[in-house]
Amino acid sequence: MTSFTQFGLAAPITRALADERYTVPTPIQGETIPLVLTGRDVVGIAQTGTGKTAAFALPILHRLAGSPLRREPKSCRVLVLSPTRELSGQILESFRTYGRHLRIDVALAIGGVSIGGQVRRLAAGVDILVATPGRLVDLVKSNALRLDRVEVFVLDEADRMLDMGFLPDIRRIVGKLPAARQTLLFSATMPAAIAELAKQFLKDPARVAVTPVASTAERVEQRIVHLDRGAKLPTLIDFLRRETCDRVLVFTRTKHGADKVVRGLHQGGVSASAIHGNKSQNNRERALSAFRDGSVRTLVATDIAARGIDVDGISHVINFDLPNEPESYVHRIGRTARAGAAGTAISYCSADEVPYLRAIEKLIRMTIPSTRGAAPARFANAPSTAERSPHHRAQQHSGKHAAGGKHGQGQGRKGAPTKSRRRRFSRPPQQVRGAQHRADEGEGRNSGHSAFGFMRQS
Repeated sequence: MTSFTQFGLAAPITRALADERYTVPTPIQGETIPLVLTGRDVVGIAQTGTGKTAAFALPILHRLAGSPLRREPKSCRVLVLSPTRELSGQILESFRTYGRHLRIDVALAIGGVSIGGQVRRLAAGVDILVATPGRLVDLVKSNALRLDRVEVFVLDEADRMLDMGFLPDIRRIVGKLPAARQTLLFSATMPAAIAELAKQFLKDPARVAVTPVASTAERVEQRIVHLDRGAKLPTLIDFLRRETCDRVLVFTRTKHGADKVVRGLHQGGVSASAIHGNKSQNNRERALSAFRDGSVRTLVATDIAARGIDVDGISHVINFDLPNEPESYVHRIGRTARAGAAGTAISYCSADEVPYLRAIEKLIRMTIPSTRGAAPARFANAPSTAERSPHHRAQQHSGKHAAGGKHGQGQGRKGAPTKSRRRRFSRPPQQVRGAQHRADEGEGRNSGHSAFGFMRQS
């Protein structure tokens, strides 16, 4: 397939593609679009940045353009489910972009914002609804939406939804869909759980796989820096001061860690913003906009953003924390070297993260070049304030708790160990996957927030 014009898409759609200067389809688009146009169920396996959104959006718009129907109250003809609200928002924008010359009504249903406006928006019915699972279930339960008119159901980033614990919600949703529908499932990986999901929800699906599950971007220069955990922040500050970088995306394992890194960068004279599930919608949009327009060149994000952020010109991805799920490494570094550009992925690996590194190298079937790092000289004897505990900082400003003070260093009244000296116990990351990951990002059904992710797939 050499041109979008060969698909036979409706003229208003090809006109919109011309407006965007899209001429040659990506492999996932070239294989998927003809199948969807015939009405077949499809399982698409492709990583982010391969154009999955257009692979389903274009044939869906063609279908609606060819069979316009009166909208039914509280219903939709097409339902697209995605794991995160920013990802949902970007899918919505893709439908609007490709359907700008059509009379198509598209709506968004996500958490983190008032449900009242969404209820009113759906009252008269829409053609296409893009939603996150939790908010969709809430709308159905409140009788603000019914799903018996859905003709096409799209489950995007299915493996991510399973990781985040959305399977019960998905089952509830599918149970309310009509049996006579077209179902499209897209996933970056194909674990056994996704294969079983496809078997249950799809009918004789065509399978499209355009990239190996474990592949990493070919134009990404990867390297590992082995160093002590306490040296990570000084090393990052030194790197950002010293190197010429267009845009740097830094990944941490937790939202608390992301905020901590941003505070440390600010104290080191580096402008940065954090983006994760605990940030408000407006805050996240401002941070992403500043990163996109270049006013802030360093964005610190949690792993939930690994499949979502699609910003042109990300020159470096830095794994401040190695992910405890090796597949996430592939998705993280895929944020750079997009659209034919080159990129660099640097991972800081402390001693306790070596097992994660081994799992990553096993998955991608290569040994990543590594070096031994150390805190830059100017930081070696003075750890960053951001790396010290609040109790440690309080001791600095309190005479009675300073070394040689009334109670002695590391002790409270009556010689009891201070809180910062007590041993903390926690389960290792391997044991907490779905539930804790969801809770950490504020993305569970009871969290009040939806997961973060932002993707534009053309």
